[in-house]
Amino acid sequence: MRDIALLHATFADEGEARSIGTAMVDEQLAACVNLLGPCESIYRWAGAIETAGEYRAQFKTTIPLAQTLADRIAALHGDDLPVIEIAPVAVGEAVAAWVDDVTR
Repeated sequence: MRDIALLHATFADEGEARSIGTAMVDEQLAACVNLLGPCESIYRWAGAIETAGEYRAQFKTTIPLAQTLADRIAALHGDDLPVIEIAPVAVGEAVAAWVDDVTR
């Protein structure tokens, strides 16, 4: 077993998630992007409780590329404060090798 990084982010809609996800795979910052579907978020913003429909996506990358990937997602993201969570996850050696091979 070896760790890779999973990044979770929400987007305004499926189109934004798909566009940014495709760009991250094309730029070799992510090995894979799972489009997880719509969700509803409840949060406090500017002193008020807000709700919003969003679209979830999960990105797989190497541990060393995780912050670079997060920064790139944030640069393309439409929100003023995109929430991008990063977590190490243990995977089999073959999966880790594939992630290494397809990212830069």
